[in-house]
Amino acid sequence: MNLFLTIAMVHLVALLSPGPDFFFVSQTAVSRSRKQALFGVLGITLGITWWSALALLGLQLVLHRLAWLQQVVAIAGGLYLMWMGLRMLRGAFTHAPAIHGQGTATPGGELATLRAGLLTNLANPKVVVYFGSVFSAFLGDRVDAATRWGLWGLIVAETFVWFALVAAFFALPAMRRLYLRMARWIDGFAGAVFIAFGLHIILARRG
Repeated sequence: MNLFLTIAMVHLVALLSPGPDFFFVSQTAVSRSRKQALFGVLGITLGITWWSALALLGLQLVLHRLAWLQQVVAIAGGLYLMWMGLRMLRGAFTHAPAIHGQGTATPGGELATLRAGLLTNLANPKVVVYFGSVFSAFLGDRVDAATRWGLWGLIVAETFVWFALVAAFFALPAMRRLYLRMARWIDGFAGAVFIAFGLHIILARRG
């Protein structure tokens, strides 16, 4: 039980640190709807499900040994985040202020938002390094397979609950009214953040 609590606390601290996933969910919730944002949350959770499972299966070691593959994954992910950011910036400065249900973050229906959430999460290859580090630090050889996959389930559930709370908060009427007054600035800031994350991922790989 102590191991589950420790992993839960470590992962919560990581979730509290704003990243592309946080900005994607918050911007979608405030510019479109809570329902739309929850589909994005589901996509992000699917990404976490994939990355954490691969970390448990040892993908981090594979990426460490195959530096070129890690480089390709990082550059592809960084370019996708930059593309998302440029799309947000274009929407912020070329369109009229958003109205209810017509924000610039995730054009399209719920499935398009789910796909965008999934790709936003998968675009950050540092996630698998994070999970690999956590699992290496806290899981020894004496931890059985059932416990390992139980922790995997805990991480997936914790991720979904956290981002669902983020979506609910930013979909509040007060937050939406604020967005309607400052849509261009909020969308522009979110776009700049995505571009910065993408550049950081690419340049960190080259360094």
